[in-house]
Amino acid sequence: MSTRVEELREMLAPVVEALGYELWGVELNIHGRHALLRIFIDSENGITVDDCALVSQHASGTLDVADPIASAYTLEVSSPGWDRPLFTPEQYQAYIGERVKLRLVYALKGQRNCTGTLLAADATAVEIGISDEARLTVPFAAIRKAHLVIEDE
Repeated sequence: MSTRVEELREMLAPVVEALGYELWGVELNIHGRHALLRIFIDSENGITVDDCALVSQHASGTLDVADPIASAYTLEVSSPGWDRPLFTPEQYQAYIGERVKLRLVYALKGQRNCTGTLLAADATAVEIGISDEARLTVPFAAIRKAHLVIEDE
């Protein structure tokens, strides 16, 4: 996770938690002179559009005062969804045994994208089973994006 994203997470977590939600994750994508800030929230009761609007309103106020993003940006607030992105070691640990897709910063064993079963996770890396025999250990620093893979039964 980049330093800027971590700073945004630290800034937004108290705002989200004070409203009774969990800050699932933060993504910041900068494209030229515009940025997209995504805030993922969750709760035991699920997330509604009204929940997202409430968090957006409060997060906007905090962001307007702190002004942590130099360029113009769009703020999106949503639930993580069924194919939820994974951000923290604890989130990976909670989904051991599930299918995940990883997009990597650099190639490992010739792969920049890999899909497999999440076998293990600790504070530094995850291990996924690519096939019955092949396993891949991926350091967190190598993961650009990760999310659960939902398969039809």
